[in-house]
Amino acid sequence: MSLYDGVDLRLNVPHSARMYDYFLGGITNFAADREAAGQALAALPWVRATARANRAFMHRSTRALAEAGLDQFLDIGTGIPTSPNLHEIAQQVNPRARVVYVDNDPIVLSHAQALLTGAREGRTAYVEAELTEPAALLAAPGLRDTIDLARPVALSLNAVLHFVPDDPEAPDGPDGADGAAGQRAHAIVEHLKAALAPGSALVLSHVTADFAPEEIARLAGIYRAAGAPGQARAHHEIARFFDGWTLLAPGLVPTPRWRPAGPEDTAVSDTEASLYAAVAIKP
Repeated sequence: MSLYDGVDLRLNVPHSARMYDYFLGGITNFAADREAAGQALAALPWVRATARANRAFMHRSTRALAEAGLDQFLDIGTGIPTSPNLHEIAQQVNPRARVVYVDNDPIVLSHAQALLTGAREGRTAYVEAELTEPAALLAAPGLRDTIDLARPVALSLNAVLHFVPDDPEAPDGPDGADGAAGQRAHAIVEHLKAALAPGSALVLSHVTADFAPEEIARLAGIYRAAGAPGQARAHHEIARFFDGWTLLAPGLVPTPRWRPAGPEDTAVSDTEASLYAAVAIKP
């Protein structure tokens, strides 16, 4: 039996998760993905460095929060597994850590089993749900059976919110949690934040056009043609996702500047990163 039996992967259509896998040097990508990724590389020659810097930020932020005592992690927009995954980092620090991965893509579902192998003392689960339906996501049995929302949770939204463009036809407001409002990405995040206990963390990275506006505009066009419309946001727009929470040092910075671990991090320029990242704690 194939890993993909019963899963419609639409292999003739490029997919953002498989393109990201290609940029990271993975093998779960196909001709259509590689063609679109080649176009992305032509528009943004440093996009591989962008992806790797974002992945390294995930590793550093997860480790920092696990070392600070957080033992529950909710990763939304998981993508294709690329070891070390978030649960591997968290459970290296605390083998009892509990991790829930959330995604809505068939390709991720087909690889979910690879995400469920972790430390015997901890727990790892995969939930198929939509980021744009936060109430249903938070009520999913697989999530509720694995992590306790009454205790602090580290919520990871890495490189996913730029795939939730705002609706220019709709007014701003709390209805954005169901996709109705203009600033729906911010409304979705506020819904998720409100469900978490004090002491929880928000880990977030997001594409910006602040450093390379023309290149990012071309890249957005390539993703839009691949069926993945998105929206780059400026520093102040990304900062709003953290409203009401306390940013950890060094604040909202390009991904390589968030607590770099070594020269391989600092070697990536802000332009090459083209993503802002931060971690904040709920008071």
